Amino acid sequence: MPRYEQVADDLRARIHAGEYEIGSKLPTYAELTETYGVGRGVISSALGVLEREGLIRVVKKAGIRVLNWRVQRRRIGRGQAVMRDPARGYVFPAASHAGEPWIVHGRAVRSYEPAPERVASFLGVEPGIAVLRRRRVTSPADEPQFQIVDTWLSPEAVRDAPRAADADTGPGGYIDRLEEAGHGPIEWTEHARARTPTDEEAALLDISPESTVLELYLVGKSPALGRAVDVTVRVIPADRVELVTELRRDESAQWPVAPVVPPEQH
Repeated sequence: MPRYEQVADDLRARIHAGEYEIGSKLPTYAELTETYGVGRGVISSALGVLEREGLIRVVKKAGIRVLNWRVQRRRIGRGQAVMRDPARGYVFPAASHAGEPWIVHGRAVRSYEPAPERVASFLGVEPGIAVLRRRRVTSPADEPQFQIVDTWLSPEAVRDAPRAADADTGPGGYIDRLEEAGHGPIEWTEHARARTPTDEEAALLDISPESTVLELYLVGKSPALGRAVDVTVRVIPADRVELVTELRRDESAQWPVAPVVPPEQH
């Protein structure tokens, strides 16, 4: 076994045993090289293994911090149903059930930001054009940061439903405001892909930049315009979630299966 893997195994075992508690810091690079009798390159490789596993986060000048590795993976059913809660409005597949309490970490932020290329393509605007972004970092109550939620509203959406850009969007949230302004009923399409986080996302989610995140795009199309009026992007640490889809039999796949009759017996 390579020496860096041996070091990673030992540090992993110590973290799991609680010798290095969640939120605490590992020894410095200099202390680790002395403890294990290896060079800085070996320590760097070992820490890289632990970072990719989501056990630690290495921050320059701030040290090597142990992350919350005990958080349970959430099972999210990715069905096609959009639910509605009388008190909150529409509920999309992200919580265990419609009434599950969620919280915001820090404060929600509204600002005009350059539209990323993929968001711009969905909204039908030029990449880099300033578009209203509503950002919040949320999680189920009593859990650490679970997801970054960025909602991008098209210029038409803000023009037709100005309250959708307010801090308080009213009962039912910004989607109700959009539909009341003539963009309902909104139709949604979801796109999912995996990637590594940006440094900003890693800091907001308190994860390693070496880890993997799941990126979910929820594109809301206005029947009145024939194109999207809002794009909500959720960024979730991949080790925090398991997507579950219930498969249904098509009419052609019904059981019992009719026996196949050889052609010569027809």
